[in-house]
Amino acid sequence: MKFSLRLMLILHLFLFTFINALAADTVPTDIKQPGTQQGEIGNLESPNKCDNCHGGYNSSIEPAHNWRSSMMAHAGRDPIFWATVAIAEQDFDGSGDLCIRCHSTSGWFGGRSTPTDGSGLATGDSDGVDCDYCHKLTNPDNSEHQGTMNAPFITNESEPNFDSVFDWDEPFTGIEGYLGSGMSSMFGGSDKLGPYNNAEARHQFLKSNFHRDRDFCGTCHDVSNPVVGNLAHNHGIQPTADPVIANGILGGAVDGKAAFNNPPYKYGIVERTFSEYKAGQISETLIADYPTLPDDLQDGALEAIYNAATLNGTTDGNYRNPAAPRYFSCQSCHMRPVTGKGANKRGVPMRSDLPLHDLTGGNYWMPEVIAYLNEKGKLRLGGDMSQDNVHAMLDGVLRAKEQLELAATLTIMGTPGSVKVVNHTGHKLISGYPEGRRMWLNIKWYDGTGNLIREDGEYGDISITLKGQALTVRSLLDLEATNTKIYEAHMGMTKEWAMQLINLGYPASLPLSYDRISGNINCELGNLAQIDAEGHSLPPCPGNPERHDTFHFVLNNTVVKDNRIPPFGMSYELARIRNTLPMPVEQYGGNPGGIYDYFDEVPLNVPTGAQSAKVNLMYQPTSWEYIQFLYLANNGTDPNAGGNEFLGEEGLNMLDAWQNTSMAEPYVMASTMWGTPPGECNATAPNFLTANPAEKQVALSWLEVTSEPSISGYKLYYDQAGKAQLVEDLSCTPDSILECTNYTDTDLTNGQQYCYKVTSYNNVCESEFSNILCAIPIQPGQEDLAGIAEPIQTGKWLKEGKGKHQTITFVVTSEFIQGEDVVFQVTVKDESDLPISGATVNFLVDGTESTEFTSVVSNENGIAQASWSTDAPNKKGVGGTAVGEYVVFINGVTASGYVWDQIQTSKTFQIVE
Repeated sequence: MKFSLRLMLILHLFLFTFINALAADTVPTDIKQPGTQQGEIGNLESPNKCDNCHGGYNSSIEPAHNWRSSMMAHAGRDPIFWATVAIAEQDFDGSGDLCIRCHSTSGWFGGRSTPTDGSGLATGDSDGVDCDYCHKLTNPDNSEHQGTMNAPFITNESEPNFDSVFDWDEPFTGIEGYLGSGMSSMFGGSDKLGPYNNAEARHQFLKSNFHRDRDFCGTCHDVSNPVVGNLAHNHGIQPTADPVIANGILGGAVDGKAAFNNPPYKYGIVERTFSEYKAGQISETLIADYPTLPDDLQDGALEAIYNAATLNGTTDGNYRNPAAPRYFSCQSCHMRPVTGKGANKRGVPMRSDLPLHDLTGGNYWMPEVIAYLNEKGKLRLGGDMSQDNVHAMLDGVLRAKEQLELAATLTIMGTPGSVKVVNHTGHKLISGYPEGRRMWLNIKWYDGTGNLIREDGEYGDISITLKGQALTVRSLLDLEATNTKIYEAHMGMTKEWAMQLINLGYPASLPLSYDRISGNINCELGNLAQIDAEGHSLPPCPGNPERHDTFHFVLNNTVVKDNRIPPFGMSYELARIRNTLPMPVEQYGGNPGGIYDYFDEVPLNVPTGAQSAKVNLMYQPTSWEYIQFLYLANNGTDPNAGGNEFLGEEGLNMLDAWQNTSMAEPYVMASTMWGTPPGECNATAPNFLTANPAEKQVALSWLEVTSEPSISGYKLYYDQAGKAQLVEDLSCTPDSILECTNYTDTDLTNGQQYCYKVTSYNNVCESEFSNILCAIPIQPGQEDLAGIAEPIQTGKWLKEGKGKHQTITFVVTSEFIQGEDVVFQVTVKDESDLPISGATVNFLVDGTESTEFTSVVSNENGIAQASWSTDAPNKKGVGGTAVGEYVVFINGVTASGYVWDQIQTSKTFQIVE
């Protein structure tokens, strides 16, 4: 783009006020985006109100506790968020509104994002992405419930050209919703939106298809920068991308700006998690098709998703109420289905595919940081956290580590060959906000006697200087080592954009990067532009003179490097359109029209004398280099020195937390061995024996582990569809090993199911999980238990012959035609396995349709029977009970002198045409 001299002067003066002002009281039009605007909807309730029904009854499955375990629930507290906003506000005054839009949804919609440094937010706004935000989202393509959108803030493509040829006999279906950067189309009514058609809610409720849609999470998980998208010479895109419609004008009306004329994936790259997913084949893969995936993909996260979706009797993994295909999606991975009730009120359906609202990602470190700063009274927002809230947040740490362990597998290929890293996620490995986030291979090579002879990708202590103070921090020791493979994305600025910024009034002395050891500035804006404000020549930055890596995310306009591993089946063309190609694009077999590899093969450079090696894939959510930048680039609290009174200490707070919370010590995502290295984990998984329910408690026992070396203890967990929540760490002494094989879990809720698993650990490592046992605490006042002898029989009565020769036979089957009666038979028995007569059994049918009914009383053999009369379609073949897969559950047993043992036996059956 070329500016006239007169326009340059006008923009220079205009921008000068931006970069020297206090936090903006009015959001600049350069930051504004389409979607429901502030103050346009009401009725956004606090999550604390949702807790009344959706929490406090079973932390292993309930929405409230598990949502509070997620980083989404603490997005407004996140200190890296605030330290980053501090730099963003210095770089472009008003840009904080863009960040707050996603990190404090209720605060933004409530109009409290101004001043744009966040100083106007209320304490309750720290809850981040809260319940009402997600449960009022509508599809911006207007395909279902209509969200509140007023021109020009429309979050989809422009209306069709009415002057052009258009077939008005056919509906217009070509609208593309804008998905990204928190451009939300919010439902304006008081109803909560969700996926079910039979919710027994105590509030107004509407069924929403969008909440299971693969596009739902795209609302926030593509992030684009409207500033560079509209102003930068390249609009912040990759060189291969399609053209961007933008007026290139600073300030003025929003109509001509990039954010109002393009889908967000077309401009201003910040992060592209959703686009990575949409460009890959995983987004088009049904869970039922998991067995057809390549063999090396049938593991990790994809396997965990498949297992969770098919756990309770289904074979296709589809949604049950209402019946719908289930794809590998954000929801199926990050909200895996569990069995339980979504609320604590009477009459709420028991569901076998209740989404676990844990929303787990891979950030195992940030909960520790938030807890530390909360205790120090240094959280920028949302401090003075309750113990329940802290406890819930810390429960998310284990799940984040488990999620990382499912993300990749390592395999040694050939001798000595290479190590193959397979991506088991639906997006790039790694994904998300790229600044400071990295993954690498750590390889320790040993000789024949077990001595370490070389370490590749070594992480450890480095001595640095920070503002004249000598410190020791931990980082990768050599970022450029020959045998060190680091997976990361580096964002940066181009020389041409740096020249534009200087012409727009930015100081040539703006630091772009710092030496990670000395802390000295190693590149300024003027060095990248190679001119100062007066047009005098300056020496270039080190390295490539046309572009430079920086952490100034609100000013960055290019992807300098991106070698993260693509997801399965990522299309070059779709990735090109969505600005998410690897950089350089030729990596992973990339070429125009082709498909990228979903794995990387890294050659092994075996040192002389090596007999074995331990290969670890390491992950770190935040690097020392990013922490250093957030500290050094912050101008402090004095506005006269370019600082911000509200955010001026956030870099210092982040540095303090870094130093006192393990410095984001990297985590091992996956491991493999070349040869047989010493010191391998030899802890043995226990065998879970019993889970006996009682009044508000479950008594548990497992078999003692007697392997060598002796164990140090056991860890008991709740199972959450393959994820885990720690219940108790049972440390043992040699004299108390047997005492450590029993535990009673108390203060539980009667009638709720609790599932358990256990590990053993020694001084080297923790074992794999044991088998899983489930139990349901029982009501008081009863001693004798009544239950159902498995299996449930589904069938139908068939008549054969006539008159006295007629016979009626019960035929066992699991397939029924619309209009037939589905008969359920069970045998009711006591604890001694003796039949109970006079009992009734409550059945719950869950599927495309749901119903509940009670059997006739059981006979002297304990057999109880119930029948469900399905509806046949009419003569035109329309209507009738919906075809599909159903599951029948035992939902209660009533017998005089007995109480139900709470075991929910189930059986799958089909309704067919």
